[in-house]
Amino acid sequence: MPKLRKISGEDVVKILHNKFGFQITGRKGSHVRLSKMTPSGKVGTVVPMHKELKIGTLRGILKLAKVDIDEFSKYL
Repeated sequence: MPKLRKISGEDVVKILHNKFGFQITGRKGSHVRLSKMTPSGKVGTVVPMHKELKIGTLRGILKLAKVDIDEFSKYL
């Protein structure tokens, strides 16, 4: 399993939007809501716009988004 590293919320949003097809569907305070339609239904996640996200937080974001960690780490 590739090693995830700390990354900013802004960078996570850019990667999910540009590489995985997510769209920004809302924003409340310092959190951004992302979603996309898949053949099995709508998938969404919430990304806090912090300067540095902890590894566990990043894993949770990717789990909600149903994005493989190996696939995501290619774009780090």
